[in-house]
Amino acid sequence: MTTTADTDTVEAVVRQQLSKALGGRRGMAEAAVPTILFTLTWLTMRELELALGVSIGAALVLLAIRLVQRSTVQFVVNALIGIGIGWFFVQRSAASGGSEQDQALAYFLPGILYNGGYAVVLAFTCLIGWPLVGFMVGSITGDPTAWHADRQVVRLCSRLTWLLVLPCLVRVAVQAPIWLAGHSGSMDPDAAVAALGVLKIVLGWPLQLAALGTMVWLLSRNRTPVSPDAAPA
Repeated sequence: MTTTADTDTVEAVVRQQLSKALGGRRGMAEAAVPTILFTLTWLTMRELELALGVSIGAALVLLAIRLVQRSTVQFVVNALIGIGIGWFFVQRSAASGGSEQDQALAYFLPGILYNGGYAVVLAFTCLIGWPLVGFMVGSITGDPTAWHADRQVVRLCSRLTWLLVLPCLVRVAVQAPIWLAGHSGSMDPDAAVAALGVLKIVLGWPLQLAALGTMVWLLSRNRTPVSPDAAPA
């Protein structure tokens, strides 16, 4: 198998794939802006439809800029999909007779469910010995499962996958109780919406960067060839 200086170790492969997955500073900002605008608009205007419209409008502007620049639209599209799912949950809440506060809270429910589900899936791949990060290695080597024959690689990929699980668990552990409290009325719904909006940002890319920093530190400790005949760079 032929490798390059940039992808001849497991560590280099994972760093490359993680960079693509996060989209850099711009990609993370594009994911955060719609949520910031939704939260601020709702808290200042108390108009749910306006808040949704502002967040969608911002995402469309970011999408137009990407298209004009002919750069990848992946991260803006991801934000739009997230808004769309949030809008669906809002409409379901409205259809069931929920108040505007309940509808605003519904906007944040998909993110909590997504992080919970994502954490379960990632943890499951580690528990069965096929950590998800390993398939990042396979996407570069051309063989999606060959990495599994090397215990050292499996161990490294398991550690990295657990580091991806951690931010998801933190988000659920912090946000879910606030959502439940706001939904049940034991916490002021407006305060719950404000808290969830702030936490969605604070526990979003900053927490992801913290996890990534830990992963980079772990990746800097070793140089594991992507195949037995791969020469170290």
